[in-house]
Amino acid sequence: MENKLRHLPSVDKLLSRPELEGLKAGFPHELLVELIRENLDACRSAITRGASPASVEEIAANVVNQAQALFQPGLRPVINATGVILHTNLGRAPLSQATITAMQTASAGYNNLEFDLQSGERGSRHTHIEPLLCRLCGSEAALVVNNNAAAVMLGLSALAKRRQVIVSRGQAVEIGGGFRIPEVLRQSGAKLVEVGTTNCTYIRDFEEAASPQTAAFLRVHSSNFQVIGFSHNVTLKELVTLGKEKDIPVLDDLGSGCPLDTAQFGLSHEPTIQESMAEGADLAFFSGDKLLGGPQAGIIVGKKVFIDRLKKHPLVRALRIDKMRLAGLSATLIHYLKGEALTSIPVWQMISMPLHRIEERASRWAEGASGSVVQGESLIGGGSLPGAVLPTRLLCLGAAAKPALAQKLAELLRKQDPPVVGRLGEGLLYLDPRTVLPHQDEQLVKALQKAVPAGGVK
Repeated sequence: MENKLRHLPSVDKLLSRPELEGLKAGFPHELLVELIRENLDACRSAITRGASPASVEEIAANVVNQAQALFQPGLRPVINATGVILHTNLGRAPLSQATITAMQTASAGYNNLEFDLQSGERGSRHTHIEPLLCRLCGSEAALVVNNNAAAVMLGLSALAKRRQVIVSRGQAVEIGGGFRIPEVLRQSGAKLVEVGTTNCTYIRDFEEAASPQTAAFLRVHSSNFQVIGFSHNVTLKELVTLGKEKDIPVLDDLGSGCPLDTAQFGLSHEPTIQESMAEGADLAFFSGDKLLGGPQAGIIVGKKVFIDRLKKHPLVRALRIDKMRLAGLSATLIHYLKGEALTSIPVWQMISMPLHRIEERASRWAEGASGSVVQGESLIGGGSLPGAVLPTRLLCLGAAAKPALAQKLAELLRKQDPPVVGRLGEGLLYLDPRTVLPHQDEQLVKALQKAVPAGGVK
């Protein structure tokens, strides 16, 4: 073993290798030496475990690869050809150009984030977004934090700490990523009271459970699952009526937070934010980066008396959003107020995209890839509209009898710049134009030309 260890090169010998010459000009010397030492330490550990020593060339090549990867951004643009519009793993909602510009402008220099330009004194960041949300949602007041889980936790902490919150057993759910309603309730300090059964809950269940210790009734919209068959849910209108009778506030966790009627696109109707306010919810919570189509945020709208209590809570400072997301969210909301959501917000552009347009794009992609255009379905995703699909046309690559070929093609497309992510199924690779931004078509065609073998898929 000692002989093998002696054969390891010195730091100076590795620094003199030609492979490292290209790094010396733009790479800090101290950092390069640190990488070399880390590689030599790893080689020593491997040798003590019985492995053969790596060659000088192998060590040098590994140092170069690590150095180059170190300065590459971890987050990279990706072409989403999966057909899942709100793809959580790929960053959910892409932003409109106006939203991107607003975020760039806000980050490029100083701004009046918490400064009142009229009085010359300290102001509030809430004033930049609250009027827009109130006008869009039909609410008295509004507050924005960093995501919807935080919004719900803040609401429960401020209004129900050490008191009871009544929720239907069928709505004490996991939204995703380990975010469970019962756990959020516990973290907020509220006490969960589940009523009804998994499939059936009636208004009498809430009425019988209500007590002087009840701080709120909570409705949780089942945005990422469906209960099919024998079931019964309490409507928001019923909860609001009971809440008024017993002087108990009603909190409505909408999840995705839909601002438009989805039925106009052939989808099932998703409860809208405006409906929640019109039906009398005291507070509604929803996300900014799902069906709203903006940057990540947790939005709370509702009665001023409750929003004011939330604004004074110590958690608000820990959960607040920064100037870039505030600017981006404002720009997104303005699209809705100007009536241009379908033409400017990518999520709604994708949902409303005509089928003939999708087929035209898929056919153009197929020309150089020797693929075929087939019928398929796009998904909304992101925990929104469970089970809802939109008809689409897909570019199909591979051969059903050779599933390994589709896997290889998917891998080759992921290695392109930018990477292309498709959908694998039935031994084939599918690419859906609905979720590919129009300006990415040329990049996708070039990626196909590089990844698909000359003469087509065989």
